[in-house]
Amino acid sequence: MGINFQHNDLAAGRWFELGLDEQMGNIGSEVGRSMNWKRKGNLEQSANALDRGLELFDLTLADKHRTGPQLKEIARAREVVCDFLAGDNEYNSDEKFLNDYFMQFALAARAHR
Repeated sequence: MGINFQHNDLAAGRWFELGLDEQMGNIGSEVGRSMNWKRKGNLEQSANALDRGLELFDLTLADKHRTGPQLKEIARAREVVCDFLAGDNEYNSDEKFLNDYFMQFALAARAHR
């Protein structure tokens, strides 16, 4: 039985053609959507966006181009996002911190185009 992906075209291989900056920038977009929906009180939409973001995190962690240090960073970012959006926020993160973190990847990806 196969896995049902929300990002079918990306899971089919296109995701692995992107650089880390592009991957993390896209993850950041879904995390941002989740935070926006949560702030507006729409927990269902927030959870849906978080699920999409986690799927992209997992695809990134499965990318054979990623090295040990990159994998640790990606896994830690996933952990912090989960803690903030679905956990007890033990890391004391906030929206600004997460937006700033992911924005650096988006800016780097744009600079490489």
